[in-house]
Amino acid sequence: MVARAYTVAFEGVSARQVEVQCAVTPGLPSFSIVGLPDKAVSEARDRVRTALAAMSIALPSKKITVNLSPADLPKEGSHFDLPIAMGLLAALGIIPEDAVSDTVALGELSLDGALMPVIGALPAAMAAAEDNRALLCPQASGREAAWVGGTQVIGAATLADVVRHFTGQSPLPPSEPGEVMANFVNKDLADVKGQERAKRALEIAAAGRHHLIYVGTPGAGKSMLASRLPGILPELSPTEALETSMIHSLAGLLDEGGISRTRPFRTPHHTASMAAIVGGGRGAKPGEISLAHNGVLFLDELPEFARTVLETLRQPIETGEVMVSRANAHVSYPCRFMLVAAANPCRCGHLSDPARACSKAPVCGEEYLGRVSGPLMDRFDLRVDVPPVHVSDLELPDPAEGSAAVAARVARARDIQLARYQGSSVIRTNADAEGQLLDDIATPDPEGRDILLKAADRFGLSARGYHRVLRVARTIADLAGEPQVRKPHVAEALAYRLTA
Repeated sequence: MVARAYTVAFEGVSARQVEVQCAVTPGLPSFSIVGLPDKAVSEARDRVRTALAAMSIALPSKKITVNLSPADLPKEGSHFDLPIAMGLLAALGIIPEDAVSDTVALGELSLDGALMPVIGALPAAMAAAEDNRALLCPQASGREAAWVGGTQVIGAATLADVVRHFTGQSPLPPSEPGEVMANFVNKDLADVKGQERAKRALEIAAAGRHHLIYVGTPGAGKSMLASRLPGILPELSPTEALETSMIHSLAGLLDEGGISRTRPFRTPHHTASMAAIVGGGRGAKPGEISLAHNGVLFLDELPEFARTVLETLRQPIETGEVMVSRANAHVSYPCRFMLVAAANPCRCGHLSDPARACSKAPVCGEEYLGRVSGPLMDRFDLRVDVPPVHVSDLELPDPAEGSAAVAARVARARDIQLARYQGSSVIRTNADAEGQLLDDIATPDPEGRDILLKAADRFGLSARGYHRVLRVARTIADLAGEPQVRKPHVAEALAYRLTA
Protein backbone atom coordinates (compact mmCIF):
# COMPACT_ATOMS: atom_id res chain seq x y z
CA MET A 1 0.00 0.00 0.00
CA VAL A 2 1.24 3.50 -0.87
CA ALA A 3 -0.06 6.44 1.15
CA ARG A 4 0.46 10.04 0.10
CA ALA A 5 1.00 13.18 2.15
CA TYR A 6 1.93 16.64 0.90
CA THR A 7 4.43 19.29 1.92
CA VAL A 8 6.55 21.97 0.23
CA ALA A 9 10.14 22.67 -0.74
CA PHE A 10 11.29 26.28 -0.81
CA GLU A 11 12.76 28.04 -3.83
CA GLY A 12 13.32 31.61 -2.73
CA VAL A 13 9.98 33.00 -1.53
CA SER A 14 8.14 30.38 -3.59
CA ALA A 15 7.02 27.07 -2.15
CA ARG A 16 6.82 24.09 -4.53
CA GLN A 17 4.52 21.20 -3.75
CA VAL A 18 6.21 17.93 -2.76
CA GLU A 19 4.34 14.63 -2.66
CA VAL A 20 5.48 12.33 0.16
CA GLN A 21 4.86 8.74 -0.92
CA CYS A 22 5.12 6.13 1.84
CA ALA A 23 5.14 2.40 1.07
CA VAL A 24 5.26 -0.47 3.58
CA THR A 25 6.13 -3.67 1.71
CA PRO A 26 7.39 -7.19 2.56
CA GLY A 27 11.16 -7.52 2.75
CA LEU A 28 14.10 -7.06 5.07
CA PRO A 29 13.28 -4.47 7.76
CA SER A 30 14.55 -1.05 6.67
CA PHE A 31 13.55 2.60 6.57
CA SER A 32 14.85 4.60 3.61
CA ILE A 33 14.11 8.08 2.30
CA VAL A 34 14.74 8.80 -1.39
CA GLY A 35 14.13 11.79 -3.64
CA LEU A 36 17.23 13.95 -3.25
CA PRO A 37 17.03 14.60 0.52
CA ASP A 38 19.69 16.57 2.35
CA LYS A 39 21.22 15.45 5.65
CA ALA A 40 18.41 16.94 7.77
CA VAL A 41 15.76 15.15 5.71
CA SER A 42 17.65 11.84 5.79
CA GLU A 43 17.83 12.05 9.58
CA ALA A 44 14.02 12.35 9.71
CA ARG A 45 13.70 8.56 9.81
CA ASP A 46 15.31 8.45 13.26
CA ARG A 47 13.21 11.31 14.60
CA VAL A 48 10.01 9.82 13.18
CA ARG A 49 10.76 6.31 14.47
CA THR A 50 11.51 7.59 17.99
CA ALA A 51 8.52 9.95 18.06
CA LEU A 52 6.20 7.09 17.07
CA ALA A 53 7.76 4.88 19.74
CA ALA A 54 7.02 7.61 22.30
CA MET A 55 3.34 7.21 21.30
CA SER A 56 3.64 3.41 21.74
CA ILE A 57 3.42 2.88 17.97
CA ALA A 58 5.94 0.27 16.79
CA LEU A 59 6.91 0.13 13.14
CA PRO A 60 6.36 -3.26 11.49
CA SER A 61 9.29 -5.49 10.57
CA LYS A 62 8.93 -4.65 6.90
CA LYS A 63 10.59 -2.54 4.26
CA ILE A 64 9.55 1.12 4.58
CA THR A 65 10.30 3.39 1.63
CA VAL A 66 9.57 7.11 1.56
CA ASN A 67 9.83 8.87 -1.80
CA LEU A 68 9.83 12.67 -2.03
CA SER A 69 8.44 13.59 -5.46
CA PRO A 70 9.54 15.24 -7.72
CA ALA A 71 12.73 13.30 -7.15
CA ASP A 72 14.99 15.80 -8.95
CA LEU A 73 14.02 18.72 -6.69
CA PRO A 74 16.46 19.21 -3.77
CA LYS A 75 14.77 18.75 -0.39
CA GLU A 76 16.25 20.71 2.52
CA GLY A 77 15.19 21.28 6.11
CA SER A 78 13.65 19.54 9.07
CA HIS A 79 10.06 20.48 8.15
CA PHE A 80 9.70 17.17 6.25
CA ASP A 81 9.42 15.26 9.57
CA LEU A 82 5.67 15.79 10.01
CA PRO A 83 4.53 14.89 6.46
CA ILE A 84 6.73 11.77 6.52
CA ALA A 85 5.18 10.72 9.85
CA MET A 86 1.67 11.42 8.52
CA GLY A 87 2.27 9.43 5.36
CA LEU A 88 3.64 6.54 7.39
CA LEU A 89 0.67 6.62 9.79
CA ALA A 90 -1.71 6.63 6.81
CA ALA A 91 0.14 3.68 5.24
CA LEU A 92 -0.25 1.75 8.52
CA GLY A 93 -3.99 2.53 8.60
CA ILE A 94 -3.80 4.57 11.82
CA ILE A 95 -5.16 7.78 10.27
CA PRO A 96 -7.38 8.06 7.15
CA GLU A 97 -5.42 8.53 3.94
CA ASP A 98 -7.99 10.78 2.26
CA ALA A 99 -7.78 13.33 5.10
CA VAL A 100 -3.98 13.32 4.92
CA SER A 101 -3.97 13.86 1.16
CA ASP A 102 -6.14 16.99 1.56
CA THR A 103 -3.55 18.63 3.80
CA VAL A 104 -0.17 20.30 3.29
CA ALA A 105 1.98 19.60 6.34
CA LEU A 106 5.29 20.84 7.67
CA GLY A 107 6.95 20.58 11.06
CA GLU A 108 9.96 19.23 12.91
CA LEU A 109 9.50 16.35 15.36
CA SER A 110 11.29 16.14 18.66
CA LEU A 111 12.06 12.69 20.06
CA ASP A 112 9.09 12.79 22.44
CA GLY A 113 6.65 13.60 19.63
CA ALA A 114 6.38 17.36 20.19
CA LEU A 115 6.22 19.57 17.09
CA MET A 116 8.90 22.23 16.84
CA PRO A 117 8.42 25.49 14.90
CA VAL A 118 9.99 25.73 11.45
CA ILE A 119 10.76 28.53 9.03
CA GLY A 120 8.64 29.19 5.94
CA ALA A 121 5.13 28.68 7.36
CA LEU A 122 3.85 31.81 5.60
CA PRO A 123 4.89 30.87 2.03
CA ALA A 124 3.77 27.28 2.75
CA ALA A 125 0.29 28.59 3.59
CA MET A 126 0.28 30.53 0.30
CA ALA A 127 1.10 27.32 -1.58
CA ALA A 128 -1.58 25.38 0.32
CA ALA A 129 -4.18 28.01 -0.57
CA GLU A 130 -3.26 27.76 -4.25
CA ASP A 131 -3.75 23.95 -4.11
CA ASN A 132 -7.04 24.23 -2.17
CA ARG A 133 -5.61 22.29 0.74
CA ALA A 134 -5.48 22.98 4.47
CA LEU A 135 -2.15 23.59 6.20
CA LEU A 136 -1.07 21.57 9.23
CA CYS A 137 1.94 22.96 11.08
CA PRO A 138 3.39 23.28 14.59
CA GLN A 139 1.27 25.34 16.94
CA ALA A 140 4.03 27.96 17.25
CA SER A 141 4.01 28.45 13.45
CA GLY A 142 0.22 28.51 13.06
CA ARG A 143 -0.22 32.15 14.08
CA GLU A 144 2.22 33.19 11.37
CA ALA A 145 0.65 31.04 8.62
CA ALA A 146 -2.89 32.15 9.49
CA TRP A 147 -2.13 35.62 8.08
CA VAL A 148 -2.64 34.26 4.56
CA GLY A 149 -6.36 33.89 5.18
CA GLY A 150 -6.97 31.92 1.99
CA THR A 151 -6.87 28.48 3.59
CA GLN A 152 -7.55 26.77 6.89
CA VAL A 153 -4.46 26.65 9.10
CA ILE A 154 -4.31 24.08 11.90
CA GLY A 155 -1.61 24.23 14.56
CA ALA A 156 -0.74 21.11 16.55
CA ALA A 157 1.45 20.85 19.62
CA THR A 158 2.34 17.15 19.30
CA LEU A 159 2.12 14.28 16.85
CA ALA A 160 -0.47 12.72 19.16
CA ASP A 161 -2.66 15.79 18.63
CA VAL A 162 -2.38 15.20 14.88
CA VAL A 163 -3.55 11.59 15.24
CA ARG A 164 -6.49 12.58 17.44
CA HIS A 165 -7.42 15.32 14.97
CA PHE A 166 -7.51 13.06 11.91
CA THR A 167 -9.29 10.24 13.72
CA GLY A 168 -11.99 12.60 14.96
CA GLN A 169 -11.25 12.05 18.66
CA SER A 170 -10.30 15.68 19.30
CA PRO A 171 -10.41 18.01 16.26
CA LEU A 172 -8.00 20.93 16.44
CA PRO A 173 -9.37 24.49 16.10
CA PRO A 174 -8.10 26.71 13.27
CA SER A 175 -5.19 28.97 14.18
CA GLU A 176 -5.72 32.70 14.59
CA PRO A 177 -3.34 35.27 13.08
CA GLY A 178 -0.65 36.64 15.38
CA GLU A 179 -0.53 40.16 16.73
CA VAL A 180 0.27 43.17 14.58
CA MET A 181 3.52 44.45 16.02
CA ALA A 182 3.34 48.01 17.31
CA ASN A 183 5.62 50.61 15.79
CA PHE A 184 7.77 51.90 18.63
CA VAL A 185 10.19 54.47 17.23
CA ASN A 186 11.84 56.50 19.97
CA LYS A 187 14.27 58.43 17.77
CA ASP A 188 12.92 61.82 16.75
CA LEU A 189 14.22 64.35 14.24
CA ALA A 190 13.79 66.98 16.93
CA ASP A 191 16.90 65.51 18.56
CA VAL A 192 19.03 66.69 15.62
CA LYS A 193 20.35 70.24 16.04
CA GLY A 194 20.90 72.12 12.80
CA GLN A 195 21.44 70.15 9.56
CA GLU A 196 18.24 71.53 8.00
CA ARG A 197 19.35 70.69 4.47
CA ALA A 198 20.15 67.11 5.45
CA LYS A 199 16.74 66.81 7.14
CA ARG A 200 15.01 68.12 4.03
CA ALA A 201 16.83 65.53 1.91
CA LEU A 202 15.74 62.81 4.32
CA GLU A 203 12.12 63.92 3.96
CA ILE A 204 12.32 63.89 0.15
CA ALA A 205 13.95 60.46 0.15
CA ALA A 206 11.24 59.05 2.42
CA ALA A 207 8.44 60.57 0.36
CA GLY A 208 9.56 59.11 -2.98
CA ARG A 209 11.74 56.14 -1.95
CA HIS A 210 14.81 57.83 -3.36
CA HIS A 211 18.36 56.64 -2.68
CA LEU A 212 20.36 58.99 -0.48
CA ILE A 213 24.01 59.42 0.50
CA TYR A 214 25.40 61.66 3.24
CA VAL A 215 29.05 62.77 3.06
CA GLY A 216 30.50 64.63 6.00
CA THR A 217 33.07 64.80 8.77
CA PRO A 218 32.94 62.38 11.70
CA GLY A 219 30.37 63.41 14.30
CA ALA A 220 28.37 65.62 11.93
CA GLY A 221 25.26 63.53 12.50
CA LYS A 222 25.06 61.31 9.39
CA SER A 223 24.19 58.09 11.22
CA MET A 224 21.98 60.00 13.64
CA LEU A 225 19.93 61.37 10.76
CA ALA A 226 19.62 57.99 9.07
CA SER A 227 18.46 56.32 12.28
CA ARG A 228 15.52 58.78 12.38
CA LEU A 229 14.27 57.56 8.99
CA PRO A 230 11.95 54.80 10.35
CA GLY A 231 10.08 57.46 12.34
CA ILE A 232 8.97 59.35 9.20
CA LEU A 233 8.23 56.42 6.88
CA PRO A 234 4.57 55.34 6.45
CA GLU A 235 3.48 51.92 7.64
CA LEU A 236 3.57 48.97 5.29
CA SER A 237 0.35 48.39 3.39
CA PRO A 238 -1.24 44.93 3.91
CA THR A 239 0.18 43.76 0.57
CA GLU A 240 3.66 45.06 1.38
CA ALA A 241 3.51 43.56 4.88
CA LEU A 242 2.72 40.12 3.43
CA GLU A 243 5.52 40.41 0.84
CA THR A 244 8.07 41.42 3.46
CA SER A 245 6.90 38.87 6.00
CA MET A 246 7.28 36.00 3.52
CA ILE A 247 10.98 36.80 3.22
CA HIS A 248 11.36 37.22 6.97
CA SER A 249 9.52 33.91 7.48
CA LEU A 250 12.13 32.11 5.37
CA ALA A 251 14.85 33.81 7.42
CA GLY A 252 13.17 32.88 10.73
CA LEU A 253 12.75 36.51 11.78
CA LEU A 254 9.02 36.57 12.58
CA ASP A 255 8.44 36.78 16.32
CA GLU A 256 5.70 34.47 17.63
CA GLY A 257 3.67 34.74 14.46
CA GLY A 258 3.42 38.52 14.63
CA ILE A 259 3.36 40.56 11.45
CA SER A 260 5.05 43.94 11.65
CA ARG A 261 3.69 46.94 9.77
CA THR A 262 6.96 48.79 10.37
CA ARG A 263 9.20 49.09 7.34
CA PRO A 264 12.45 47.10 7.66
CA PHE A 265 15.58 49.05 8.54
CA ARG A 266 18.63 46.90 7.96
CA THR A 267 22.11 48.07 8.97
CA PRO A 268 24.78 45.50 8.03
CA HIS A 269 28.35 46.07 9.18
CA HIS A 270 30.91 47.03 6.55
CA THR A 271 32.67 43.67 7.03
CA ALA A 272 29.57 41.81 5.72
CA SER A 273 30.27 39.32 2.94
CA MET A 274 28.68 39.24 -0.49
CA ALA A 275 26.46 36.31 0.54
CA ALA A 276 25.28 38.24 3.60
CA ILE A 277 24.36 41.32 1.57
CA VAL A 278 22.99 39.82 -1.64
CA GLY A 279 22.03 36.33 -0.46
CA GLY A 280 23.52 32.89 -0.80
CA GLY A 281 25.23 30.40 1.43
CA ARG A 282 23.70 27.01 2.05
CA GLY A 283 20.33 26.88 0.35
CA ALA A 284 20.78 30.36 -1.19
CA LYS A 285 19.13 32.19 1.71
CA PRO A 286 17.93 35.82 1.37
CA GLY A 287 20.50 38.53 2.04
CA GLU A 288 20.24 41.98 3.59
CA ILE A 289 18.92 43.60 0.40
CA SER A 290 15.96 41.19 0.38
CA LEU A 291 15.39 41.49 4.13
CA ALA A 292 15.18 45.25 3.49
CA HIS A 293 12.44 44.75 0.85
CA ASN A 294 9.89 47.60 1.09
CA GLY A 295 12.16 49.25 3.65
CA VAL A 296 15.61 50.77 4.09
CA LEU A 297 19.13 49.39 3.66
CA PHE A 298 21.54 51.68 5.53
CA LEU A 299 25.22 51.26 4.71
CA ASP A 300 27.31 53.23 7.18
CA GLU A 301 30.95 53.88 6.26
CA LEU A 302 30.14 53.08 2.62
CA PRO A 303 33.72 53.18 1.23
CA GLU A 304 34.80 50.61 3.83
CA PHE A 305 32.61 47.91 2.27
CA ALA A 306 34.42 45.57 -0.10
CA ARG A 307 34.19 46.89 -3.64
CA THR A 308 32.95 43.55 -4.97
CA VAL A 309 30.10 43.70 -2.46
CA LEU A 310 29.11 47.23 -3.44
CA GLU A 311 29.15 46.45 -7.14
CA THR A 312 26.61 43.66 -6.64
CA LEU A 313 24.07 46.30 -5.55
CA ARG A 314 23.93 47.99 -8.94
CA GLN A 315 21.60 45.55 -10.70
CA PRO A 316 19.19 44.96 -7.76
CA ILE A 317 18.78 48.73 -7.32
CA GLU A 318 17.52 48.99 -10.90
CA THR A 319 15.44 45.80 -11.16
CA GLY A 320 14.02 45.41 -7.65
CA GLU A 321 14.92 41.74 -7.52
CA VAL A 322 18.04 39.60 -7.24
CA MET A 323 18.81 36.20 -8.71
CA VAL A 324 21.02 34.19 -6.37
CA SER A 325 22.77 31.54 -8.45
CA ARG A 326 24.79 28.82 -6.79
CA ALA A 327 25.89 25.38 -7.88
CA ASN A 328 22.93 23.71 -6.17
CA ALA A 329 20.35 26.50 -6.21
CA HIS A 330 19.00 29.27 -8.43
CA VAL A 331 16.44 31.40 -6.63
CA SER A 332 15.00 34.88 -7.08
CA TYR A 333 14.19 37.25 -4.21
CA PRO A 334 12.44 40.63 -4.33
CA CYS A 335 14.55 43.53 -3.08
CA ARG A 336 12.81 46.84 -3.68
CA PHE A 337 14.64 48.81 -1.00
CA MET A 338 15.68 52.40 -0.37
CA LEU A 339 19.46 52.67 -0.16
CA VAL A 340 20.78 55.17 2.39
CA ALA A 341 24.55 55.50 2.82
CA ALA A 342 26.96 57.56 4.90
CA ALA A 343 30.62 58.26 4.21
CA ASN A 344 33.48 60.38 5.47
CA PRO A 345 35.09 62.67 2.86
CA CYS A 346 38.45 60.94 3.37
CA ARG A 347 40.09 58.37 5.62
CA CYS A 348 40.80 60.82 8.46
CA GLY A 349 37.45 62.51 7.88
CA HIS A 350 38.63 66.13 8.03
CA LEU A 351 39.23 66.93 4.36
CA SER A 352 37.07 70.08 4.51
CA ASP A 353 38.93 71.47 7.54
CA PRO A 354 42.27 73.02 6.43
CA ALA A 355 43.49 73.11 10.03
CA ARG A 356 43.01 69.35 10.52
CA ALA A 357 43.26 67.83 7.03
CA CYS A 358 46.29 65.71 6.27
CA SER A 359 49.05 66.75 3.88
CA LYS A 360 47.64 64.47 1.17
CA ALA A 361 44.51 66.59 0.65
CA PRO A 362 42.69 66.67 -1.73
CA VAL A 363 44.10 63.46 -3.23
CA CYS A 364 43.22 61.50 -0.10
CA GLY A 365 39.53 62.36 -0.52
CA GLU A 366 39.53 61.39 -4.19
CA GLU A 367 41.15 58.07 -3.39
CA TYR A 368 38.84 57.33 -0.46
CA LEU A 369 35.52 58.12 -2.11
CA GLY A 370 36.92 56.61 -5.29
CA ARG A 371 36.36 53.21 -3.69
CA VAL A 372 32.70 53.73 -4.56
CA SER A 373 32.43 53.34 -8.32
CA GLY A 374 30.93 56.00 -10.54
CA PRO A 375 28.06 53.76 -11.75
CA LEU A 376 27.01 53.06 -8.15
CA MET A 377 27.31 56.72 -7.13
CA ASP A 378 25.18 57.61 -10.16
CA ARG A 379 22.34 55.62 -8.64
CA PHE A 380 22.03 57.94 -5.63
CA ASP A 381 19.22 60.41 -6.28
CA LEU A 382 20.22 62.69 -3.40
CA ARG A 383 23.81 63.54 -2.46
CA VAL A 384 24.18 65.73 0.59
CA ASP A 385 27.22 67.34 2.18
CA VAL A 386 26.77 67.28 5.97
CA PRO A 387 28.85 70.03 7.59
CA PRO A 388 30.13 69.71 11.16
CA VAL A 389 27.93 71.04 13.94
CA HIS A 390 29.56 73.63 16.19
CA VAL A 391 29.50 72.77 19.88
CA SER A 392 27.66 76.03 20.64
CA ASP A 393 24.79 74.86 18.40
CA LEU A 394 24.15 71.99 20.80
CA GLU A 395 22.94 74.50 23.39
CA LEU A 396 20.20 75.76 21.08
CA PRO A 397 16.59 74.80 21.89
CA ASP A 398 15.12 71.76 20.16
CA PRO A 399 13.72 72.37 16.67
CA ALA A 400 10.02 73.19 16.59
CA GLU A 401 9.39 70.45 14.03
CA GLY A 402 9.87 66.78 14.91
CA SER A 403 9.35 63.45 13.20
CA ALA A 404 5.54 63.55 13.55
CA ALA A 405 5.17 66.68 11.41
CA VAL A 406 7.58 65.38 8.77
CA ALA A 407 5.89 61.96 8.76
CA ALA A 408 2.53 63.63 8.07
CA ARG A 409 3.91 65.38 4.97
CA VAL A 410 5.57 62.16 3.80
CA ALA A 411 2.30 60.26 4.25
CA ARG A 412 0.39 62.85 2.19
CA ALA A 413 2.98 62.64 -0.60
CA ARG A 414 2.80 58.83 -0.55
CA ASP A 415 -1.00 58.98 -0.74
CA ILE A 416 -0.72 61.17 -3.84
CA GLN A 417 1.57 58.59 -5.42
CA LEU A 418 -0.71 55.69 -4.48
CA ALA A 419 -3.57 57.42 -6.27
CA ARG A 420 -1.36 58.26 -9.24
CA TYR A 421 -0.14 54.68 -9.74
CA GLN A 422 -3.38 52.96 -8.75
CA GLY A 423 -3.82 49.72 -10.66
CA SER A 424 -0.09 49.04 -11.06
CA SER A 425 1.40 46.17 -9.08
CA VAL A 426 4.96 47.23 -9.90
CA ILE A 427 5.00 51.02 -9.52
CA ARG A 428 4.19 52.35 -6.05
CA THR A 429 6.40 55.42 -5.65
CA ASN A 430 7.99 58.04 -7.87
CA ALA A 431 11.30 56.19 -7.71
CA ASP A 432 9.72 53.33 -9.70
CA ALA A 433 8.37 55.48 -12.57
CA GLU A 434 10.14 55.28 -15.91
CA GLY A 435 9.67 55.65 -19.68
CA GLN A 436 6.59 57.37 -21.00
CA LEU A 437 4.95 57.33 -17.58
CA LEU A 438 7.78 59.40 -16.13
CA ASP A 439 7.50 61.88 -18.99
CA ASP A 440 3.75 62.18 -18.44
CA ILE A 441 3.93 62.86 -14.70
CA ALA A 442 7.23 64.73 -14.30
CA THR A 443 7.73 66.89 -17.39
CA PRO A 444 8.47 70.35 -15.92
CA ASP A 445 7.14 73.68 -17.07
CA PRO A 446 9.18 75.54 -19.76
CA GLU A 447 11.36 77.34 -17.21
CA GLY A 448 12.02 74.13 -15.31
CA ARG A 449 12.81 72.25 -18.51
CA ASP A 450 15.21 74.98 -19.59
CA ILE A 451 17.21 74.91 -16.35
CA LEU A 452 17.31 71.10 -16.40
CA LEU A 453 18.65 70.95 -19.95
CA LYS A 454 21.29 73.58 -19.22
CA ALA A 455 22.44 71.73 -16.08
CA ALA A 456 22.51 68.41 -17.93
CA ASP A 457 24.70 69.93 -20.64
CA ARG A 458 27.03 71.80 -18.31
CA PHE A 459 27.54 69.05 -15.72
CA GLY A 460 27.35 66.10 -18.09
CA LEU A 461 24.37 64.35 -16.51
CA SER A 462 23.92 60.78 -17.68
CA ALA A 463 20.55 59.63 -18.98
CA ARG A 464 20.04 57.86 -15.65
CA GLY A 465 20.93 61.03 -13.75
CA TYR A 466 18.55 63.10 -15.90
CA HIS A 467 15.63 60.79 -15.14
CA ARG A 468 16.48 60.62 -11.45
CA VAL A 469 16.37 64.40 -11.25
CA LEU A 470 12.89 64.29 -12.80
CA ARG A 471 11.74 61.71 -10.23
CA VAL A 472 13.07 63.77 -7.32
CA ALA A 473 11.48 66.94 -8.73
CA ARG A 474 8.16 65.08 -8.97
CA THR A 475 8.45 64.09 -5.31
CA ILE A 476 9.28 67.66 -4.25
CA ALA A 477 6.18 68.84 -6.09
CA ASP A 478 4.10 66.15 -4.35
CA LEU A 479 5.37 67.33 -0.95
CA ALA A 480 4.25 70.83 -1.92
CA GLY A 481 0.89 69.50 -3.12
CA GLU A 482 1.40 70.86 -6.63
CA PRO A 483 0.29 68.88 -9.71
CA GLN A 484 2.84 70.50 -12.05
CA VAL A 485 6.63 70.16 -11.71
CA ARG A 486 7.97 73.69 -11.83
CA LYS A 487 11.32 75.46 -11.90
CA PRO A 488 11.84 75.62 -8.07
CA HIS A 489 11.24 71.86 -7.82
CA VAL A 490 13.75 71.13 -10.57
CA ALA A 491 16.29 73.54 -9.08
CA GLU A 492 16.09 71.88 -5.68
CA ALA A 493 16.40 68.41 -7.22
CA LEU A 494 19.48 69.53 -9.17
CA ALA A 495 21.01 71.02 -6.02
CA TYR A 496 20.92 67.58 -4.38
CA ARG A 497 22.19 65.85 -7.51
CA LEU A 498 25.23 68.02 -8.19
CA THR A 499 26.79 68.05 -4.72
CA ALA A 500 28.87 65.61 -2.65
